[in-house]
Amino acid sequence: MATARTQDAAAFGDTRTLSFYHTHTRENLTVTFRRDGQYDSGALQQLNWFLRDWRVEKPAQIDPRLFDIIWEVYRESGSSQPINIISAYRSPETNGALRRRSSGVAEHSQHMLGKAMDIRLPDVDTARLRAIAMKMQYGGVGYYSSSAFVHVDTGNVRAWPRMTQQQLAQLFPDGKTLHLPSNGKPLPGYELAKAEILPRNAALATQASAGGGPSIGGVLANLFGRKNAAPPQAETPAPSPATMVASADAESVKEAMVTAAPLPPRRPSEIQVASVGGMPDMAPGALAALVPTPAPKVVPELKPILGYDATAAAKSLFEPKTAFLDLGFTTAAKNDLSITHFTGPAVKPLPLIDEARAEL
Repeated sequence: MATARTQDAAAFGDTRTLSFYHTHTRENLTVTFRRDGQYDSGALQQLNWFLRDWRVEKPAQIDPRLFDIIWEVYRESGSSQPINIISAYRSPETNGALRRRSSGVAEHSQHMLGKAMDIRLPDVDTARLRAIAMKMQYGGVGYYSSSAFVHVDTGNVRAWPRMTQQQLAQLFPDGKTLHLPSNGKPLPGYELAKAEILPRNAALATQASAGGGPSIGGVLANLFGRKNAAPPQAETPAPSPATMVASADAESVKEAMVTAAPLPPRRPSEIQVASVGGMPDMAPGALAALVPTPAPKVVPELKPILGYDATAAAKSLFEPKTAFLDLGFTTAAKNDLSITHFTGPAVKPLPLIDEARAEL
């Protein structure tokens, strides 16, 4: 039944139907999510609820590109059974609870964004299912052999656990892949894959956000060697000035980065001064015209104190506050106060008389 619907979809090219079985809710769903090249909004709503977080009964908007990927995987596998759903959307509370129980749950999982599904095909070996999904190079692929399911998402192209260099070379004989082997050394065609696959994925994401457009089947035809697949009808949109598309030519990438770098602002011409070694001949007043001399500060003139009040000066000597101060007074005439030179206050302090002696 499911195989017949898939073959019909392949014949029409842009009408696609999927059959699911949810392993937790025991629900079944067969739905045509694409009609005449466009996503069916009603079908997408059905899928959003079917793939809800069943633990808290919360749905989310699932990335429609995910259904195209699953459709391609299912078609390439030749399965005749409904796709078994192990996990789809996860709410933050569910993801947090699962993370506390298992270290294999990512803190910012693609499941929380509605961009991932964990699937199983009962009549397809899990290792083969993994290889098919990896060969598409559309997003992330996780392999869980002990639980017999494969994680598929619409994020960056990556896979875990990584294959060995030999395994990856067998899957991609031409070496043109974004996947990295376990030793971290890219295959020979890594740069070519970046130049082709990254723009392709960006174009398909743009088409999906617009509500449909050509499916990914034609774009992926070369990867699977299909002869009858229709070529894509839309060209890759030109990248915006703020986006750099990876290229196989390292020098061109470097040149693009240098060209895109903003220039520092120029200094105003009126304050640009040539260096000492290269200063041209200038007229005597040219530099002064460029750099004006600051105006001199005006200092107020100090006015002299006129007159001398001798009476006030003499009176201050007998003030209580003044009489006991060491003013460093020196007489103008050495013999005015004594026969010898005298230095000290003009008036000596009087001895203190305590109250008991004063009463006597």
